Amino acid sequence: MPSYVDENTRVIVQGITGHQGSFHTIQMLKFGTKVVAGVTPGKKGSKFEGIPIVNSVKEAMEYEPNATMIAVPAPFVKDAAYEAIDAGIKLIYILTEKVPFHDTLDIYHQARVRGITLIGPNGPGITRPGYTKIGIMPNQIFRKGSVAVASRSGTLTYEIVDAITRNGFGESTVIGLGGDPVVGLTFVEVLKVFEEDPDTEQIVLVGEIGGSNEERAAEYIKKHVNKKVVAYIAGRSAPPGKRMGHAGAIIEKGVGTAESKIKAFNDAGVKVAEYPDDIPKLLRE
Repeated sequence: MPSYVDENTRVIVQGITGHQGSFHTIQMLKFGTKVVAGVTPGKKGSKFEGIPIVNSVKEAMEYEPNATMIAVPAPFVKDAAYEAIDAGIKLIYILTEKVPFHDTLDIYHQARVRGITLIGPNGPGITRPGYTKIGIMPNQIFRKGSVAVASRSGTLTYEIVDAITRNGFGESTVIGLGGDPVVGLTFVEVLKVFEEDPDTEQIVLVGEIGGSNEERAAEYIKKHVNKKVVAYIAGRSAPPGKRMGHAGAIIEKGVGTAESKIKAFNDAGVKVAEYPDDIPKLLRE
C-alpha cells in the first residue's frame, strides 16, 4: 500500500452539521477532498454545501465512500465508529478529543480485527497534497512534494510542515497520529507505508515525551527503512511524572523521556533537530 489516501478517496463526515464538522468540511472541499455525504441523524434530505445529508452511515454507502471523518461529541464517538466499521468503511479518522479511554480501546480492537485503518482520536488527520485532506490541518501550509511527515503533536505538525514548505520542499503525505494514550496508528506502521510510497523520498517524525513509540520506530528504522529519516522530539524540559499537553505525553521513572528517544534515534542514524525550524536544514544535509 503506497499511501493511505489518494485521488480515489471518497469521504463522508459523521457530524457534518456540528460546529467542527461543518467548518472543516468546507476547508476540505476547498482543498479538493471528495466529500460525498454527511451523516446527521434526523436530517436526511437536507444538504450542506451541496453535500447530501443522511441519517446513518449505512444510508451513506450509496455514495460509495471509503473513508470517514468522525466529528461527533465524545460520548457518541464509539457508536459512530462502530457504524462506520459495520458499514465497511476502510479508513476512519476521529477528530474528537476527550474520547473515553475504554471506548478508544474497543474501537481500536474492532478496527484491527476488520483490517481498518484508524487515525486518531484527538489528532489533525491526514493530508496528501494534490490529492485529498481528511482532517483539520490548515490548507495554506502545504505544497506537493516528496517529504512525508508523521507526528504525535497537532500544533507542531503545522509548524514543521510550514517550515518545510517555506524552505522550498513539499510534502507527499502528512499524518497526525493523535495525542491520546491509545491511537490508531504508530510510527512503525506509518514508516512501512512511507518506505513503500514512490512519492516519498525523505521522512520526518515528530515525537514527544511519553510511551515508547519513538524507541520502537528507531529499532524498525535500523532494520527496514532505507530512506532518509530526521526527527524532532517535543518536551525535552519536562520533569518526570509531569503531563505535558497531551494525555499520552507522560513520563515515569525515566521511561519515555526525551533523552531516551533522542538516543534511540541517534543510534539508528536519525538526526534529531534541536528546534522545529531546524528540520529543513537536516533534510538538506
